[in-house]
Amino acid sequence: MSSKTSPKVAVLMGGPSAEREVSLSSGRECAAALRATGYEVVEVDAGPDLCRRMSDLSPDVAFNALHGRWGEDGCVQGLLEWLRIPYTHSGVLASALAMDKQRSKAAYRAEGLPVVDGRLACKAEVTARHVLPPPYVVKPNNEGSSVGVYIVHEAANAPPQLDEAMPDVVMVEAYAPGRELTTTVMGDRALAVTDILTDGWYDYHAKYAPGGSRHVVPAQIPAEVEAACLDFALRAHRALGCRGVSRTDFRWDETRGLDGLILLETNTQPGMTPTSLAPEQAAHAGIAFPELCRWIVEDASCNR
Repeated sequence: MSSKTSPKVAVLMGGPSAEREVSLSSGRECAAALRATGYEVVEVDAGPDLCRRMSDLSPDVAFNALHGRWGEDGCVQGLLEWLRIPYTHSGVLASALAMDKQRSKAAYRAEGLPVVDGRLACKAEVTARHVLPPPYVVKPNNEGSSVGVYIVHEAANAPPQLDEAMPDVVMVEAYAPGRELTTTVMGDRALAVTDILTDGWYDYHAKYAPGGSRHVVPAQIPAEVEAACLDFALRAHRALGCRGVSRTDFRWDETRGLDGLILLETNTQPGMTPTSLAPEQAAHAGIAFPELCRWIVEDASCNR
């Protein structure tokens, strides 16, 4: 990162993924915070000309506010490595690994972290018969923000009829009942545990629409479950090789105590919108939003 008084930060946002609108919101919030902190900021809607635009801009840092495929799966990270532009959040390998649900599960298991059973299956097979005994969940293997998630309930007589936009190979995994918990990791520190309260499934709308969910931080849960969330999130961050900020999501079946805690996935590009979880947890830890954005920029590098 340059030692100039006011480094130029290119905030990458938007992009072509299913999470484009959320990324635009994240990018605008981060850009405003960084400007208020004193950085020179350029907002960049990441499109097919991204390589040329970044070469022309020659920023000191790329603040990656992209979500979903292309921006969160190692693709943009590889481009920035090629251009030798320091960037935020996780590197190529960790980003690709975290986005691939099957491979990240293998990394979690190797670390001794609790995950549900699941496997990859062809879409045609999933729509023809129950691949797992209900209840189970069907979702893309490489999307985030609950995009394309189907819940097959215990009483379901027929298998799910998947949307045409679903990929040919999908992840099918046992349904984990219970409460939605999440923990943000910032560098080498797990910040807090949030209990996410919704009226139904914590889907895309519940995550990002105002009033879609309520966040209780710190979560009102037993001390041993809180400690396990903090420990598991930090271990997941390290197992995947994450850098900067990540957020790990859990389901907790309180009827089973600590045995009911299941790790779902790790997000290497957590949302940075007004309703997002990572900024709330940072604030709970005494880190204001502009300070969080500054820390993320100062943590940027190549070879991540």
